[in-house]
Amino acid sequence: MLRVFVNGTALSVEHGRTILDAVRAFDASEADEIVAGTRAVTDSRGLPVALDAPVAGGTVLRIVSARALRSAEEQG
Repeated sequence: MLRVFVNGTALSVEHGRTILDAVRAFDASEADEIVAGTRAVTDSRGLPVALDAPVAGGTVLRIVSARALRSAEEQG
């Protein structure tokens, strides 16, 4: 098992799981919103991450508004 953090909550997920799997373990409704495009996932630096990327031990993820993330990308 790997320890990951989603919005500050520590979770244990199996090796080989994806970013989206980790978010789903945290909150299935948040994962559904991410798939729908209304929410997004960033790393600890605020950079967007690929949902199909495998998680690594110690990964820190944050769920943010997809709109806010798009706005920040357009400005930066």
